[in-house]
Amino acid sequence: MASSAASCLSGGERRQYWWLTNRKVVDKYIRDSRNLIATREQSEITSALSLLDAALELSPRLEQALELKARSLLHLRRFRDIADMLQDYIPSLKMGSDDSSSSSSDGSSQQQSREQATLLPGRDSPGSREPSLRCFSISDLKKKVMAGLTRSCDKEGQWRYLVLGQACCHLGLMEDAVALLQTWKRLNSAAFRRESIHLSEDSFSLSNAQFSTDVTASLVPSSPPKGPSECESINHLLGHIKFLLRRQAAALAALDAGLYSESIRHFSKIIDGRYGAPQWFLAQCYMLRATAFKSAGRVVESIADCNRTLALNPTSIQALETRAVLLESIRCLPDCLHDLEHLRLLYNTILRDRKLPVPAWKQQNVHYKEIPRKLGALTSKVQELKQRMATGDTGHIDYYALIGLRRGCSRSELERAYRLLSLKHKPNRALDFLDKCEFEQGYDFDSIKDRAKMSGLLLYRLLQKAYASIASIIMDEEEVDKQRKKAAAALQAEQAAVQVPKTHEPKPKAESSLPIAPKRSESSAPKQISLTSNAKKVCPDPSVHRGVFCRDMAAVGSLLAQVGYNRPLPVKYAALSC
Repeated sequence: MASSAASCLSGGERRQYWWLTNRKVVDKYIRDSRNLIATREQSEITSALSLLDAALELSPRLEQALELKARSLLHLRRFRDIADMLQDYIPSLKMGSDDSSSSSSDGSSQQQSREQATLLPGRDSPGSREPSLRCFSISDLKKKVMAGLTRSCDKEGQWRYLVLGQACCHLGLMEDAVALLQTWKRLNSAAFRRESIHLSEDSFSLSNAQFSTDVTASLVPSSPPKGPSECESINHLLGHIKFLLRRQAAALAALDAGLYSESIRHFSKIIDGRYGAPQWFLAQCYMLRATAFKSAGRVVESIADCNRTLALNPTSIQALETRAVLLESIRCLPDCLHDLEHLRLLYNTILRDRKLPVPAWKQQNVHYKEIPRKLGALTSKVQELKQRMATGDTGHIDYYALIGLRRGCSRSELERAYRLLSLKHKPNRALDFLDKCEFEQGYDFDSIKDRAKMSGLLLYRLLQKAYASIASIIMDEEEVDKQRKKAAAALQAEQAAVQVPKTHEPKPKAESSLPIAPKRSESSAPKQISLTSNAKKVCPDPSVHRGVFCRDMAAVGSLLAQVGYNRPLPVKYAALSC
């Protein structure tokens, strides 16, 4: 007995000795990491992270080590690591887990109803009239107790809301960022009010003036709440997030209402804003604007936004599906088949790994349970496209639908549409959208640029092919129109040449009738000559003037008859004598 007790005592002393040693080692790690973090240098903060990881291996739930590590990761812009470390505190992830477990909670709801049934007294029971008996749920009581415990722990864990809120903002989880930062702001103001009660006016004013506005000033945590300067920076960040969310809500409302141009305008203001936006949030906005462009019939802009989405997020299933549908609509089957093959490879990877290709905290429009059904439909679609390509249905691309022109358009319309699209989608402008993106530390920026360049170049070549094809069609139509006009002009000239002799046909008749007039005038001339024989010597021969005038009158009569006057002019030859 004595030996066993001695062994237990020695074991207890040994365990206590090792516990004290681990605590001293952890304190040393934390102290050294604080000194390294105070230098504000990237390399020193990276070294401090290794010390903090070693401290957390010895004490996984040490609050100081967790806070220092989270703030160091925030300074290094390693937002994914923060989300992975604190993903249990992300509101949307909690709601998603609650929704996923809703099917399994049917049994618990039935159990809750049974609990209520046992607590409800019968009508005939003697205790039915006692007001002290109430209906309540054990599950609700448990939730309230746990909520009270978390409220009591919020005094020590306020940094989680601040650090995780900023990380969620940079990861594109805007709603989660607003919820977390507003919670931190409320808790911080309450703690600041509680502490300000115990401070005099001088100490209160001095304590407010000692805080920095830089985000890196929060690397070394302090027990008192942060000053108004940090609150101002958080307020500015909250205002920017709320502005982006209001714009996005207006764009989505316009898209749902069918106002596609209005939706495109709102999304363009988010994308082309003065201030940058996180990478994942911009990828989501590009995808939604591509949907609006697709609904508006603007194929080139929709494909360009899908390209930008895939450059920022290569595993975007929605972008691959949308671009494949657009390429199939213009009968560009090889590129459509390429996207579908990429999508099928992505589905097979998901089924092999038994998880989506994004982190658990990342929002995704596709659930894992839908992948087998989608993969079957996709396989049949790929086989159908391969059969169409085998039959030769590959060279009939609808370039008119691609550029957005009607068939039979003029050359000026083609030039205007192509000039606008080519200026907007030039390969040297394929990387301009990256200037508005905020990337996290360690992200492969070169791969993003390569994907954006390649997709932009392919789209520009497709535009050039469309312009060349439509221009050749317009040239052929113009040539045919020119030949038709030339043939019409030749036919009109022939008709005019045939009509010219007809207009000169009445003239010989007039000339043939001219000798008749002098005969009639000559028949009456001897009487006049005989009566006025003495006047011949004084006046010239009147028969010359009389014959010329009669011929002129006969010609005028024939011309008037040709014009359409059916009644000939009565000519009194007797009155024409002098």
